[in-house]
Amino acid sequence: MNKKKFILFFSQGFGTGLSPIAPGTCGSFLGIAWFALLLGSGNIWFFFLLQLLGFVVSIHFCGKAEIILGKSDPSSVVLDEIVALPLCFTLPVCLYLYKHGVMPGINDFFAPSAMWITALGFSLFRFFDIFKPWPISASQKLQGGLGITADDLLAAVYTSLILGAFYKLWL
Repeated sequence: MNKKKFILFFSQGFGTGLSPIAPGTCGSFLGIAWFALLLGSGNIWFFFLLQLLGFVVSIHFCGKAEIILGKSDPSSVVLDEIVALPLCFTLPVCLYLYKHGVMPGINDFFAPSAMWITALGFSLFRFFDIFKPWPISASQKLQGGLGITADDLLAAVYTSLILGAFYKLWL
């Protein structure tokens, strides 16, 4: 696989971004898997560090993919959605850690009794990413990979704040 093909394969979410229907939503499902992987570490610093690394990688790869494809913020580029998804759950993860003194496990978000919070987070993220209320819409003016990734990060922050409120009530 040559360098350009690798960049596109990675930035297009291992092919999920090539879906003819809702590529951002398809890519976001990989974001849920990324969140589960980060939770599985059991370490809050690892959780934060890999999120930060994900954002940096997304900015780089999404910018490169935009150049290769010759389109501004191409819909097939979904790495930004993938890396933003764990940020949606950061406030609930921190609230859990504060209350219990340990990092939540996978079952705290993926067991049948807890799936509602994960489904709500996914749905809110997709809502904010699609409709882009201010300042999410303003972030689209940023150029390159930063512009591609910033709107998803802001959508994830909005989601995390709302989800944190729901989670606080549920705890």
